[in-house]
Amino acid sequence: MRDVSSLGTIVGVWAHPDDDIFLAAGLMASAVAAGNRVVDVTATRGEGGSMDEDRWPSETMGEVRTGELLRSLEILGVREHRFLAGPVDVDMESHLDEAGAAQVRTIIEEVQPDTVLTFGPDGMTGHQGHKDVSRWTTEAFEAVGKPGSRLYYATQSPEFVAEVVPSLVQFDIFLPGTPPMTPHEEMGIDFTCDDELLDRKVESLTAHESQIEGLLEVFGREGLRRFIRDESYREASRKEA
Repeated sequence: MRDVSSLGTIVGVWAHPDDDIFLAAGLMASAVAAGNRVVDVTATRGEGGSMDEDRWPSETMGEVRTGELLRSLEILGVREHRFLAGPVDVDMESHLDEAGAAQVRTIIEEVQPDTVLTFGPDGMTGHQGHKDVSRWTTEAFEAVGKPGSRLYYATQSPEFVAEVVPSLVQFDIFLPGTPPMTPHEEMGIDFTCDDELLDRKVESLTAHESQIEGLLEVFGREGLRRFIRDESYREASRKEA
């Protein structure tokens, strides 16, 4: 897929700063460049995401990760971003504050997007906050999504699962049973970043220094490029026109 203009107005709903960059940076940047409206939504500020207490103490992580996300979105040209009020990132097993559900519904009702991007019920990685965001977004889409709009769940290709997932075991990114896998011919959005766009995606991702440092040390920028080039989604729901 190269023509993202057909996606219309896009709302992406994610759990933590950098979820959106891993899964949708190329789509967002391309859509903005094509003149589409893109509204990026993040449930938490990643307060529980410290990987080095000496450099990034837990009490400062919300502020640190907020700054990282805003810098990365600036690199992509995405100018509409919203944090939800209430949900706080604790750990991978904890539910998020349900106050986020009503806010996601309000955003979708207000923006009336043609395309909604989020996690599937598996949360991509199995993390509970991701699964909560998937549920909120799905319920909001079904309740107030406009006629003709489509809901897409992030997925991965069989090639990604075979080539990349084993090398990520040391980082505990994917819980057992994840990531979800969809053959290319069954994807609703099968997007590949060209080299220039991939350069921007890498730059935007490396803005998340507190989260990406370990991956860069192990894989380097070239290795990172290999497994963030593709952005894949399956169609989960469509509202009748």
